[in-house]
Amino acid sequence: MNIETQTSGGGCTCGHVRYEVVGDPLIVHGCHCRGCQKNSGSAFAVNALFEADRVILSSGDIEEITVPTPGGTGQDITRCVNCKVAVWSNYNMGGPLRKLIRFIRVGTLDEPDNMPPDVHIYTCSKQPWVVLPKNSGQFDEIYVFDEAWQPNSIERLATLKKAAGI
Repeated sequence: MNIETQTSGGGCTCGHVRYEVVGDPLIVHGCHCRGCQKNSGSAFAVNALFEADRVILSSGDIEEITVPTPGGTGQDITRCVNCKVAVWSNYNMGGPLRKLIRFIRVGTLDEPDNMPPDVHIYTCSKQPWVVLPKNSGQFDEIYVFDEAWQPNSIERLATLKKAAGI
């Protein structure tokens, strides 16, 4: 896999957990589903999707918990063992992809301004007072990959699937 050399750092609130992400995200979601609203305690969650091997735990101890999702497949949330801040998640994206793509919580990045949402998903349950940018992709629920992802991200996903034998 050809990984770009650009890295971004992030971590939890207490500073115990630090991580690096290498390269650009596959895509950045603003997710407005009820599950993300509850899990984030806010109107929506912002997640940058990266191949798992591009997310490097630099320091600290993490724990993984599984929480229910509206679709019933569950979400694995990785948290700092001390402050319990969620730093990334793994969602069911189709079987084995669950462990191969990490959803970095953009708010835990040192420079979250660099990763605004490319798309907003589950806008069917968006809070009515949230105003979305007109130039962003907006989907009532989830999207078709080929309609929302950039060609280079689709190629990276294909490479990931091939390496995993999917």
